[in-house]
Amino acid sequence: MTMAEQIIRARKKAGLTQRELAKQLNVTNKAVSRWETGGGMPDIIQLVPLCRVLDLSLQELLDGVEEGLGKQFISSLLIQQMDENKNINTETLNDHVFIRPQIHRQMPTSTYIFGHNLEHTRACIYGGLSAQVLRNRKFAGKPSGSDGCAAEWIPIGAEHTLYVLDSDNGPQTSVAYTHHKEIGKEMMGTGKMNRRNECQALDVQLLKENHICGIRQEKLDLRACEYKLRIIAKTSELVEIRVALMENSIEDTNGSTYSFTLHPGDWQKENFSMHIPKAGMYSLSITFSKRARVTFGVLSMLPFDHFHGMRRDVIECMKEIGVSMLRWPGGNFAGEYRWQDGLLDADERAPLEAYMENETQPYTNGYDYNEVGIDEFIALCREIGAEPFLTINLANASPEENAAWVEYCNGADDTRYGQLRAQRGHKDAYQVRYWSLGNEMGYGHMEGPMTPGQYVMLARRQMRAMLDVSPDLQLFSSGPYPSEEWGTKSAKELAENVKYASLHHYTYVPLDYSSDEAAKNTCQAIMDAPKEAYRLIKEMRTCLGNNIHISFDEWNCWYAWYRPSSAAEGLYAAGMLQLFLNESNAMDMPVCCYFQPISEGAIEIKGNNCRLTATGQVFSMLKAHCGGSLCPSLKNNSVAATIKDNILTISMIHTGQEEPRVFKIQIRGDLLDAKLLSTDSLLPHSRFEEKILSVSETDGIFEVVLPPCSVACVKFRV
Repeated sequence: MTMAEQIIRARKKAGLTQRELAKQLNVTNKAVSRWETGGGMPDIIQLVPLCRVLDLSLQELLDGVEEGLGKQFISSLLIQQMDENKNINTETLNDHVFIRPQIHRQMPTSTYIFGHNLEHTRACIYGGLSAQVLRNRKFAGKPSGSDGCAAEWIPIGAEHTLYVLDSDNGPQTSVAYTHHKEIGKEMMGTGKMNRRNECQALDVQLLKENHICGIRQEKLDLRACEYKLRIIAKTSELVEIRVALMENSIEDTNGSTYSFTLHPGDWQKENFSMHIPKAGMYSLSITFSKRARVTFGVLSMLPFDHFHGMRRDVIECMKEIGVSMLRWPGGNFAGEYRWQDGLLDADERAPLEAYMENETQPYTNGYDYNEVGIDEFIALCREIGAEPFLTINLANASPEENAAWVEYCNGADDTRYGQLRAQRGHKDAYQVRYWSLGNEMGYGHMEGPMTPGQYVMLARRQMRAMLDVSPDLQLFSSGPYPSEEWGTKSAKELAENVKYASLHHYTYVPLDYSSDEAAKNTCQAIMDAPKEAYRLIKEMRTCLGNNIHISFDEWNCWYAWYRPSSAAEGLYAAGMLQLFLNESNAMDMPVCCYFQPISEGAIEIKGNNCRLTATGQVFSMLKAHCGGSLCPSLKNNSVAATIKDNILTISMIHTGQEEPRVFKIQIRGDLLDAKLLSTDSLLPHSRFEEKILSVSETDGIFEVVLPPCSVACVKFRV
């Protein structure tokens, strides 16, 4: 088959006219006509882009050229084109990528493909976003040992003290300070949310006079700053309480003490401050020495500069990675959440017991401490500039309760719940448009419907109640997608009112770093994983048909939350983001949310230290594309090009582990910026080093050389 015949056949297979092919290659119609009639051949610099557009290999195209000087000439020119840098491997033609961004074919992209999740799982809130220092500050769960003291707390003077978690005495005698928000009978859901050991307090009873008893917590990683403390407690008789905050559990000059009198009667709140002179590990003790019964309801310790109970340094990292949309409160945790608890003061909110401890709360004895409610979440979204995206508790909350949530967020201040929001200091409606009808329905780890028919019945009840309150909601359906059965019997059944269907995918790669070769193969499999994601996206589009948007609202490497991150995962994230940029329009996939940045992939938190991982560094670099219009360049997700405000941004990925790769960019414009993320290691704990990228220019062709395992971003004013 001649080259002309190859071009005609491939063009028709791609569904392109000669005019459309000419536009993509930025050549004239006559040029394409000459190629197809055999009257001429593409220019040497047009061969690689032509192959990309027509989905041909260069070898297939060259097979149509007669043997002899003509073919040798083309091959030698290509080799010469790529061999300008002697370090470039010229054995394969794929080491050179020619980029010609088609600025005239701009296609707006969704800003929400740079979305993220904020789920109350593992260390995302606890030990992550939450600024609360004390562990198990609300005394949830079972005692940690036979001494009866609450988990995470160390008894002081246990040999002459009785410790009792109040729920051990039964609900009739409960004296807990924490509680769930009372709701009317019309709001009651399935009743499955009444779980044990959530609302508790800790009784500490000194059995002998002139002894010291109390509780202590160690290994508190503190900053050099002022901390705000609060003790909520009650007593049977007048008693002096002593609080000591000491370095290394030793009372020395680097500590601080505070004493107050606890009076008999109902709950007493004691607010005070303690100054930490230098950063380090500290121990907090709360003691008394009078024979009495002291009941501790809640303890609180926050740095003076917290933001609605959240860490400001973590929030700054969230700003740095460019969170355009934030999905909350889950994920799996959505099935455990009671939104109206968030209307209580944070100290009053009862902890929430996990349905399956290992799925959501393995680090906190199976409990979430309910630190972030709806008002705090919206404040966070506004602080970082993210669109809020809420997931309802589909299985356990009633339609009336979820409709009330919609009204609280979106209702005018003369509606029942809109008025409540205004009374709480938020007169203007939150205008939350995006709502998911549950999470991962049809899987065994979620309570609720297991079949598409069951899901449709329950989702319709919730949907109708919510739309009655706010008709313009954008609703998302859930299920084990991609699935032909769920696509037909669920997503399409709901499509009139539910315009999005949720896709979740976690790349699983067996991790073997036992030898250099095994490590190389493991890292390559991680970096190549976006190819499998693309296959699933296409399968999802097939099972949904053409009238339902895809929401790829959970994606990451499997078990990223249980191990250190690496630069290989950063390159995986870069590949996913560029896949979304290049394909979101074609696949009708306007929402993509990474799962999840805090302590599970993009933001690493160790005590008081907070920094971006390699994945976070990639998000920070590629957020320059957010809000830009796509300028198609070539059929290759190693490159993405967008334009915004006359600034053309081109990002490039090189996942090869051996040799550099040349990228040539043909563009009329002024180079504004060029940055490189590169690394010498892909092993766990690795990050990128950020450098200025060297760019050379000859006759309007800009050339960049990417080292192995790197990501680059260049900007032009055009």
